[in-house]
Amino acid sequence: MTDEEILAKYRDLSSRNYAFNLLVRKYQQKIYWHIRKMVIDHEDTDDLVQETFIKVWKSLEQFRGDSQLYTWIYRIATNECLNFLSKKRRRFFLPIGDVEGELMEKLESNSAYVTTGNDPSGEEIQLKLQKALLKLPDKQRLVFNMKYFDDMKYEEISEITGTSVGALKASYHLATKKIEDYLTKTDTTD
Repeated sequence: MTDEEILAKYRDLSSRNYAFNLLVRKYQQKIYWHIRKMVIDHEDTDDLVQETFIKVWKSLEQFRGDSQLYTWIYRIATNECLNFLSKKRRRFFLPIGDVEGELMEKLESNSAYVTTGNDPSGEEIQLKLQKALLKLPDKQRLVFNMKYFDDMKYEEISEITGTSVGALKASYHLATKKIEDYLTKTDTTD
């Protein structure tokens, strides 16, 4: 079902709950993985997905259609992620490195990390990439995730983040350079 059809059903009070359930089913998995790549932990991700859809429910009546529905939902999820990470740092008075360390521990405990001698497994390569991503500032990591993993166009990311396309391209370039440097460094120390 298209977003327009879902929104039409949502505007009809008799099918509002049904329409919202359709919307959640359509976007829940994408939003889950978008958030999970940022916060790593499954429980935190579930909480943030729930918060995202609560905000969508409360605000959907005011959705004017100036942007696509999925970019609007992604914007809400993105803001939830960034606010969560920011609150986490403030709440525990943690410097960025400590939050990064905590996320790194969760990443390692959640992964099916298996070393297979000299031939790195897919999980091992994925874990190295995720560790490199955790070294990035939150907004750079967000841009990298959306461009690389979600295969979004810069224009879509710009709508979601409210950042210019030029700044996004620069951020993505810096992120890829930092990831490359991290992966090169860890390959020589392994």
